Amino acid sequence: MARTAAPLRDAPERADATSGSRFALDRALLDRLADLALDGAKRGGASYADIRLGETLREYAQAKDDRLEHFDERSTRGFGLRVLLDGSWGFYGAKRLDEATIRTGVERALENARAVRPIQGAPIALEQLPAHEAEWIMPMGVDPFAISSREKSDLLLAVCAAARDAGADFCWAALSIAREERLFANSFGARIRQTRTRVHPTFTATAVDRAAGRMASRDSLIPARGAGWEYVTCAGLLTEAAEAGAQARAKLAAKPVTTGDYDIIIDPTNLWLTIHETVGHSTELDRVLGWEANFAGTSFVKPQMRGALRFGSELMTIVADRSQPGALSTIGFDDDGAPAEAAEFKIVEKGVLKNFQMALGQAHYIGLSASNGCAYADSPTAFPIQRMPNISLAPNPEKCTLDDLVGGIENGVYVVGAGSWSIDQQRDNFQFGGQLFYEIKNGKLGELLRDGAYQGRTIPFWNSLDGLGDASTYHLDGTFTCGKAEPVQVAPVSHGSPPARFRQVRVLNTSGDA
Repeated sequence: MARTAAPLRDAPERADATSGSRFALDRALLDRLADLALDGAKRGGASYADIRLGETLREYAQAKDDRLEHFDERSTRGFGLRVLLDGSWGFYGAKRLDEATIRTGVERALENARAVRPIQGAPIALEQLPAHEAEWIMPMGVDPFAISSREKSDLLLAVCAAARDAGADFCWAALSIAREERLFANSFGARIRQTRTRVHPTFTATAVDRAAGRMASRDSLIPARGAGWEYVTCAGLLTEAAEAGAQARAKLAAKPVTTGDYDIIIDPTNLWLTIHETVGHSTELDRVLGWEANFAGTSFVKPQMRGALRFGSELMTIVADRSQPGALSTIGFDDDGAPAEAAEFKIVEKGVLKNFQMALGQAHYIGLSASNGCAYADSPTAFPIQRMPNISLAPNPEKCTLDDLVGGIENGVYVVGAGSWSIDQQRDNFQFGGQLFYEIKNGKLGELLRDGAYQGRTIPFWNSLDGLGDASTYHLDGTFTCGKAEPVQVAPVSHGSPPARFRQVRVLNTSGDA
């Protein structure tokens, strides 16, 4: 898998679209407020403090058929101050950037730490992070926030029209854009500025068989990206919308999946979600330790399984990174100030569990000395928690194409595109739908099927992996909005993979008519 390091460079002039100058914050003010907060926390007795100041800007537009239904732009500007006092965290966030609010924030954060101390179990222990002074700006062509609302709405309406012209009865299309601009500073001496932007064009085409009283839909397969407007214009939205409209219509006439055990090939456009739910969330250390149980619970994985658990077959190597170009978790430093290279590690290597995802102050609970760059706060006012970096299934080092995988199946199913899903409270039992299911017979792709889903348990499923595409088949997918914690935070994360073959997986008919 090709990777490039996230660029670190001196502060550039902020006058072009790439830099996001239209929403640039007063850098001198942010520096002054950061110094005020850190000095105040130190005087108040904190052994450590950090602060994130900045703005998250979001835009969302949605069209349905021939009308624009929604267009919204909003920002969250403010700060989040975290202090460590006598082994307990205290935090305060506010949607203001002024000296009076910072002073209040210092007092409240220290007060919150003192309130936590009586119920604190083992004290929080921090590793000493290097005091980086850097600026990281995501490489980008055209600032999507500089594109007019007219151009965006015209594109969404054109997508809907393309799907309907090709056979869909209805179509909705949407565009999500976000930019984060942050200053991070801590009492170790770090001072890091970062700016990144992400875009996600999407749609759903729906066809209706009124005589039979049935509907079929096909969602877009175009993934979200850490990129500018150039990604949206080059993503092939109109072509894919036309394909989706025709495929939604074809699904109405397709024969239903027959429930049974099949050899299946899962396309990267579907497998990313299975990686996310079964591997990504199950190896988050806060879930493993039982600290986090929102959004489908804790984890079947235990700390003592590191280095011993046979998670999958030898073809399974799951890697974490913050450096894949265009990936949603790619950034120079995480929200603890750990550099991107800290998040370059293997979660699973040749089928064996090797590591957990960790944020600052967690490593010592499992006998390790340092975290691995897995912290994120979804706004400048939120407490940073353990969140996924990019997590991907490494491709086969040996040559293997999709045709090679298909050729090894006598009776099977090929699954394309993510659909509905469910998973139990331990990240063990699961069921995943899809957008397109194709029959495989005698080593050849066959006709389109409908109403399918596959189910299993995490460990047996990954141990049934016996075929994997090579680097030429690798594809990067992901989500804008992975939910976690209470109050909820949403995080962007990408997952790459090649197509993968699994033996004797239970495939269901979800309509009950076959």
